[in-house]
Amino acid sequence: MAQCFRTLPLLAVLLVCAMVSGAQRQTVLHTSTAKAEIPPPLNFGQSMIPLNGPWKFQIGDSPTDPKTGWPVWAEPAFDDSMWQNVDLSPTHGLKDPLSGDPRYVPGWTAKGHPAYWGYAWYRIRVPLLTGPGEQLALSTRGHVDDAFQLFDDGKLLGSWGKFRGPGESPVYYLPQSTLFLLPPPSLPRSGPGGRAAAEPREEVLAFRFWMGRGELLRFPFAGGFHYAPMLGDAAGISALVQFNHLDLYLRYSFMAFEIVLFLLLAVVTAGLTFLDRSDRVYLWIASAFLLYALLMGNHALAIWTQFESARAYFTIYQIVVDPLLVGGWAMVWWVWFHLRRPAWVPKAILLLTIADMVSKAFGQDLVSESVPQQVGAAFLDASIAVRLLLAALLAFIVTKGIRETGREGWLVLPAVLPIALAQFQDELIGLHVAGVWHFLGNTFFFSDVAQLLMTVSVSLLLLRRLLLSIQHQKQLALDVKQAQEVQQVIMPEARLVFPGFVIESEYRPAREVGGDFFQIIPHKSDGSLLIVAGDVAGKGLQAGMTVALLVGAIRSTAELNDDPAFVLRALNRRLLGRADAASTCLALRVEAGGGLTLANAGHPAPYLNGEPVEMEGALPLGILDGVEPSLLRFKLKDGDKLILMSDGIVEATDANGKLLGFERVHDLLRTAQSAAEVAGAALAFGQEDDISVISVTRTPVIEPEMA
Repeated sequence: MAQCFRTLPLLAVLLVCAMVSGAQRQTVLHTSTAKAEIPPPLNFGQSMIPLNGPWKFQIGDSPTDPKTGWPVWAEPAFDDSMWQNVDLSPTHGLKDPLSGDPRYVPGWTAKGHPAYWGYAWYRIRVPLLTGPGEQLALSTRGHVDDAFQLFDDGKLLGSWGKFRGPGESPVYYLPQSTLFLLPPPSLPRSGPGGRAAAEPREEVLAFRFWMGRGELLRFPFAGGFHYAPMLGDAAGISALVQFNHLDLYLRYSFMAFEIVLFLLLAVVTAGLTFLDRSDRVYLWIASAFLLYALLMGNHALAIWTQFESARAYFTIYQIVVDPLLVGGWAMVWWVWFHLRRPAWVPKAILLLTIADMVSKAFGQDLVSESVPQQVGAAFLDASIAVRLLLAALLAFIVTKGIRETGREGWLVLPAVLPIALAQFQDELIGLHVAGVWHFLGNTFFFSDVAQLLMTVSVSLLLLRRLLLSIQHQKQLALDVKQAQEVQQVIMPEARLVFPGFVIESEYRPAREVGGDFFQIIPHKSDGSLLIVAGDVAGKGLQAGMTVALLVGAIRSTAELNDDPAFVLRALNRRLLGRADAASTCLALRVEAGGGLTLANAGHPAPYLNGEPVEMEGALPLGILDGVEPSLLRFKLKDGDKLILMSDGIVEATDANGKLLGFERVHDLLRTAQSAAEVAGAALAFGQEDDISVISVTRTPVIEPEMA
C-alpha cells in the first residue's frame, strides 16, 4: 500500500467548464433500459457526464451466439429487463476506504452478492444526439475490479486486461484511467440549407467484468465498478484521461524518493561494517532497507505501467518481500542484542517466514485459483496464526534483549511495535478499524506510518550504535597503542655488546602489535647468553598478549634454569590448553668460550656464515604435551656470524604474489652485513608477516696485560 495524493482543484475546474459548455448546448442525461420510453437525446458538444445509471447488472457470464461467436448479453436486442438495477451515483458520506475519494461506489459485494467472484455484466442504454464531425469517447476512472471488456452495440471496443481462452482467467493490472472511442454515427441526412442534421440514436454499452477471488480478501466492497464511467466529447475525455494519468504519477511520485532513500540507507548501513567488522547487524539492517527499496520499485512498476500484472505485484509483495521483511527484522533484533540462547530462535524465524509465504500464497489465491475456497480460507487462517507467532517471537526477542541490555532494549520499541502491527493492516482495513487515514488530500496507511517510525527509530539507533562503536574503537586503539608501547619496552635494544659477542636485532611488525618476540638474557656469573626467539600464531592484539605471556615465562624460567631445552619445555606447558596459542620458538645458549647449545621447536633454522644450519624438525609449542625440541651443539669461532630470523623474511611477497623464498634469502645472507640490511631487503620486497632478525657475531676477547 502507498499514499495517494489527489490534485482535485484542476479536475474541478475541468468538470465545471465541461458542465457549463454542456448546459449551453442543453445536454440532458437520462438512461433507460426500455426501448419504449426513450427520453430526449443527449447533445454533448464539449461536455462530459458520469454514467451513473441506472445500470442493469447480472452475475455470471454470457452464452455465446453460435452464429456470430459474440456474447449474447452484449447484443443491443437482448432483453435485460429482469436484471438487477444498479446505481453508480456516489453516496453522501461514503468515501473510498483506500484513497478517501468521495465519488467512490461500493462494488457488487455490497449490492447483494457478498461472496461472489468471477464474471459479471453491466448494461446501459444511452440515447445520443451528436452533430456532424463530433466524436464521443468513454473513460473509466480509477479503481475497478479487476478486468473488463467494453462492448458497444454488440461490438468489442476494447478491454482493460488481457482476456484469454476458455477456462483461463484474464490477466489484470492495477487500475488506470482508460479511453475508448465510440464509433461515429452513420452518415447524417441533409437538413435545411444543405447542412447536415444530427440524428438521434441509442447506444447499448455493455461491460463484461471479471474479478478474482483474491480481491475479496484484499479490499472491502469489491467487485466491478467503483466509479461511474465518464462519457463525452473525445477531446474532453482525452484531456480527462491525461489528467488522471498525471494525477496517478503525482500521487505516487514519492515512491521515487523512497527508492533512492532506502538504497542510500542500505549502502550507508552496509558501509558501517568497515567500522566494526565483528558486528553483523549492519548487514542485516542493510538487507532490510534493500528489500524496502525493492518493494517501492515493484509498486511503482505496477502502478505506473502495464509491464507487471497485478497478480505478479501481489505475489512479489505479499508472498516474497513482506514475509522476508518481517523475518529479517526479527533477525535484526536477535543479532542487535547479541543473543545466543535459546539457539532454536533463528531456525524458528526461518520456518515461520517460509510458513508465512506458503499460507499467503494459497490463502490469497496467488498460486492458483483452482484451490477450493474452504482450503484457501484455512490457509488464510493459518497465515494469521503464523503472523501472530512471528509477532510473539519478536516480542520474546525484545523482552530478552531488554533483560540483558536494559535501557537499549527499551529504545528499540518504537522500531519494533509499528512493524509488528503493520503485518495485520489488511485485516484492520477489512474490519473498518483504523488502518488508513485521510488528511489534506493525502492518504496514510498504517504501513506507511509504521515504515516511517521504523526508519526514523532505526536511524537514531544506528547513530547511537555508531557513536558507541567509535568510542569503542578509540578505546581499542588506545589498548593497542599501550600494548605496542609495552612490546617496545620488553624488546632488547637493537645493538648489544658483550665480552666476545656483538648482537644486533631488527624488528618490523606487520601491524601495530606483532607476534614475533625475542629475548637476550646474559648470565650474571659465567658470561654466557641465553637468546630466545619465536613467532606466535596470529597477529594483532591477541598475538601481542600471547607474546607478553611468553616473555614473562622466559624470564621467570631463565632464573631457574637457562638450559635451552628446559626453557622450551616450560614454554610449551605454559601454552597448553590455550585456544589458538601455538608458537614456534628457538632457544640457544652461548657460552663465553663460544660453545653453543641450540634447541628448536618448529622455528626456521638459523644460518651460520650465510649457510643454513642442518637440524631435525620439531613441533611448535602449545600443540602436544611432552614433545621434545630438536637439539644441536657446536662452537662459534672468532668472526662467525649466526643469523636467527622469523618466517616473515622467507614469506615476503611482491606485487605479483611471488615469495622471496629460501633461495633469495640464501643469496641475501651471503652478502648482508647486518640484521637491519636483511630486514630492509624483505620489507622492500613486500612485507606480509612480522619480520624479526637477530645476528650473533663472535668477536675476539682481548685479554688485559699483566702488570
